[in-house]
Amino acid sequence: QVQLVESGGGLVQAGDSLKLSCAASGRTFSNCGFAWFRQATGKEREFVASISYTGRTTNYADSVKGRFTISTDNAKNTVYLQMNNLKPDDTAVYYCAAADWLIGGGRSNDYYYWGQGTQVTVSS
Repeated sequence: QVQLVESGGGLVQAGDSLKLSCAASGRTFSNCGFAWFRQATGKEREFVASISYTGRTTNYADSVKGRFTISTDNAKNTVYLQMNNLKPDDTAVYYCAAADWLIGGGRSNDYYYWGQGTQVTVSS
């Protein structure tokens, strides 16, 4: 059974950093592209960042460029999202997603594996 399990969320203050992890299991993920999405209360889910199945291409939402970094550790089947200089607007549930042979991008319909989400709350 394929599983994506996020961790690392929490309550932090504006300007702090957090590193989210997404542990993938149940199959080989070496050919998968990954992404992070987030959904704030009362808002639609939005794209945050993606990394291609080669690991060579990354994409970011404008709102997080320069602050967030997506990376993978293929040996550990884990995807990370390093979040620096967090802002209250970053408060949301963060979801990890994956799909085979994906170059990347922000269309949620392109991804068919999803985690359960981890809450990030940034206080001002």
